[in-house]
Amino acid sequence: MRMDGEQTLGYTIEQGAGLKDLPPGRFALGRVGFSEEAVEPGLWNGAPHVSVPMLSPGDEPFTEIWSTSAPVTTGSRGDLFYAHDGEHLFCCVYVPPAPTYRERVRSVYAEVFELLEELDYPHVFRIWNMIGDINQANGRGMEVYKDFCLGRAEAFESRPGTIEGMPAATGIGSRGEGVNLHLVAGRSPGVVHIDNPRQIPAYEYPRRYGPKSPSFSRATRREPDGTLYISGTASIIGHDTVHIGDFERQLEETFRNITALIDGENLGRYGITGHQIKDLDSVKVYVRHDRDLPTAKAMCAEVFQGHTDIRYLNVDICRSELLVEVEGILPRT
Repeated sequence: MRMDGEQTLGYTIEQGAGLKDLPPGRFALGRVGFSEEAVEPGLWNGAPHVSVPMLSPGDEPFTEIWSTSAPVTTGSRGDLFYAHDGEHLFCCVYVPPAPTYRERVRSVYAEVFELLEELDYPHVFRIWNMIGDINQANGRGMEVYKDFCLGRAEAFESRPGTIEGMPAATGIGSRGEGVNLHLVAGRSPGVVHIDNPRQIPAYEYPRRYGPKSPSFSRATRREPDGTLYISGTASIIGHDTVHIGDFERQLEETFRNITALIDGENLGRYGITGHQIKDLDSVKVYVRHDRDLPTAKAMCAEVFQGHTDIRYLNVDICRSELLVEVEGILPRT
């Protein structure tokens, strides 16, 4: 990904721990490791680093590296760890396991928003939330994901105008405990948050999905570099889960949802040129049951191009009836 201007934002995936030095002229904004073991956020070699337990035993670890062409300033505030370069900011935080998450998630998101406001990075374009025991009941009998969404929504409501709209996001299960959150934001305007004509906006879901709706858009386009970030997408039409119990049909519906989201008819409403699903890169496919992984790989091989980087993660999904979820990035062409 390249930005117009002096700073360029990079996103790469490296096998292993991802702790190698970057090429000359590149500086790490943040590293997110995917492995069997959890490593809480901290600063390593001049940048935030966290490792999230998302892999099955025997899977090869990999690391996502966000980098920039400008020197970075790093810092921490409470449990937040961040780095920024005057144009981009990366931040990560871990919420330890607790009987309920509402209060702590609300507090953590509020702390993130305060940091963004103070450092002047109001344009959040991508958030990830990896949530342990996402479909289980919390200490008060509420599903953990609904508990999480309640705290997150209250944080958004408490600081209107701090960030620009609802960014693209993923809320997905992890194989560990607690909640890992990381995000990327920019200083220059603008971001364009995009809805899907086949789905009602997630932030307008009815109360049957919880006391507060999920706080995200279906995609966000980062205007300065033209990159399009696709949120976690599943087999949902309107607000209803469809094809319950049928993995293949759910994945097919997910592909249809992504296609409708990024085609010329929908993106044209936002003044953006359309894309095809095969153009996606940096794809993650979240699969609930390991028995469905071979089917997922075979179906994705037919949809995506051979050079597309696809990672398959065997974790729970935000709704117990969902079997698969897909996200990706459309780099500027």
